[in-house]
Amino acid sequence: MIKLIGISGSLRAGSFNSALLRAAAAMMPHDAELRIESIAAIPLYDGDVENQGIPVAVARLKDEVAAADGLVLATPEYNNSVPGVAKNAIDWMSRPPSDSRRVFGGRPVAILGASPGSFGTALSQAAWLPVFRILGADIWTGPRFALARANNAIGANGDLTDPATRELLQKFVDGFVGYVKQRK
Repeated sequence: MIKLIGISGSLRAGSFNSALLRAAAAMMPHDAELRIESIAAIPLYDGDVENQGIPVAVARLKDEVAAADGLVLATPEYNNSVPGVAKNAIDWMSRPPSDSRRVFGGRPVAILGASPGSFGTALSQAAWLPVFRILGADIWTGPRFALARANNAIGANGDLTDPATRELLQKFVDGFVGYVKQRK
């Protein structure tokens, strides 16, 4: 069984990116699962806090990612870059530096995203690449999924309403799961 962890880079209740993760989880093949984890309880990074010990929410998320076969990050795009709450969570998960390899080293990572804007999340996804490279993750370079005008493809209840979007997301899911299977 392929076990993936999904993280949404948005804390908003009606997040398009959280909706994408839920849709992706429902599209998993029978021999794979995508478990969605929240970053809502991750505190702002503070070296003084780290010196007192890694917060429980951080340690738990690190262990979940380290035990998984891969990580799926659904990232919004804020000001042409990564969302601060997601970057904060990834920064915490890389602490202490001696533990970063356990969490990210060689771990397959897929990045997708949705935005109400006309460019999707192409810039945010590109901005994540050097972050995951320095952490030693194995960044999957399969078909990009950067949903523009997400409000036209995701309904008010969070369901994907556009058949073309569903088809593209299914290709993304199948591609990443296939990639992870090859590596096992």
